[in-house]
Amino acid sequence: MKIEVLFPEYCNLFADSSNMKYLQQCLPEAEFIYTDYMSEPVFVTEQVDLIYMGAMTERMQTMVINKLMPYRERIIELIKKDVPFLITNNALEIFGRWIENEDGSREKALGIFDFYAKRDMMHRFNGLLKGKFKGMPILGFKTQFSMAYSSQFKHTFIQVEKGVGMNPSVDVEGIHVHNFFGTYLVGPFLVMNPEFTKYLMKVMGVENPKLAFEPVIMDAFERRMKEFSDPKTKY
Repeated sequence: MKIEVLFPEYCNLFADSSNMKYLQQCLPEAEFIYTDYMSEPVFVTEQVDLIYMGAMTERMQTMVINKLMPYRERIIELIKKDVPFLITNNALEIFGRWIENEDGSREKALGIFDFYAKRDMMHRFNGLLKGKFKGMPILGFKTQFSMAYSSQFKHTFIQVEKGVGMNPSVDVEGIHVHNFFGTYLVGPFLVMNPEFTKYLMKVMGVENPKLAFEPVIMDAFERRMKEFSDPKTKY
């Protein structure tokens, strides 16, 4: 099993790098490839079982878009072939149509999915989210300078029960197409959502997925679920 982590030297904000650290504990026999920004991604020429990319600075978003644009058609091909992707926080915006700045200027993104992001660098949004995906609970944190918009979010990941979705006017969060999972939630997302982590490992081809440190992880999840479900908890 081969897992590619894109540009870890830059895409590592908000403890997102711990997603792969934890997955490596769950899959100790898997090969984890950490592709630096100056190298060609392995997915361009080889078969991989998961592609991961985490949060980055706004300046780095422009650099990553430029880096991945030559491989846009390959990325679309892999998504259609059900290759799993896990994309967290503002890395998701790389796959939208454009990113809009406060002055109205736009930075063209990969244009794979029909949404755009709008930045507001003077106001960071911080919040909690509780929702569901295929009946399984999803919990997470949000910290972002941008929100995502679309005339219609057709391919959504999480149905929001509490918290803010892609923007304050919708109750859906993230993008889910084939085995592409993109979410603004930061984390580490996989540590916080053990049931989804098992689901992701199955999607990757693991027949009998097992969680590392499962008793501790599940206890933490139950405690967090109780906290998030408390009416007194602010979102």
